[in-house]
Amino acid sequence: MRSSNILFGALFILGVAFLGAYYWYQTQPDPAAPAPVVAGDVEGPILDITVAGEANGHIIVKLFADVAPLHVERLKTLVEAGAYDNVVFHRVIDGFMAQTGDVQYGKADADIGRAGSGGSDLPDLPAEFSSLPFDRGMLGMARAASPNSANSQFFIMFAPAPHLNGQYTIVGQVIEGMDVLDKIKRGVGGNGEVDGTPDVMTSVKLVQ
Repeated sequence: MRSSNILFGALFILGVAFLGAYYWYQTQPDPAAPAPVVAGDVEGPILDITVAGEANGHIIVKLFADVAPLHVERLKTLVEAGAYDNVVFHRVIDGFMAQTGDVQYGKADADIGRAGSGGSDLPDLPAEFSSLPFDRGMLGMARAASPNSANSQFFIMFAPAPHLNGQYTIVGQVIEGMDVLDKIKRGVGGNGEVDGTPDVMTSVKLVQ
């Protein structure tokens, strides 16, 4: 009688453990899908970023004009001028983010030894920090030590990074093409600098 009780108890515990594991698995976010657009039904421009290299395809980004109007306007200005075309992803850290947008030193057909240290010929922008979180798929503006030093460079998140919240300006979010982002060539070392031939934004267009 005692052995049957022990067996029943063991089977019950295993059943509970299995159900718990199954529930945990079912509630985990799909790592291949971007987070939901957290800014609601935002009216904003759409960017189509064509990527070539280890990743090939399109990354579609919705810009949050009501959250960071100055930064959105800067991106639009540079896109319309063709400044982002042929700019490399110079810093890519697996599990963190992919950074690009150095229109001064990051052109793939030039010496990219200084990629990541430049910007555009336009003035730096004042910070437009918000309460939006740096979730997977968010696009943020890169900056130097000063909060008011964002210019042209931006980064897209592979994964959530709560430590960035309120420290960098969020300007948009990927709504299609996270599978393309995930394949971008990774960098090496803690700084994520890409050796050899980085992946490149062959074109960036406003589609809406």
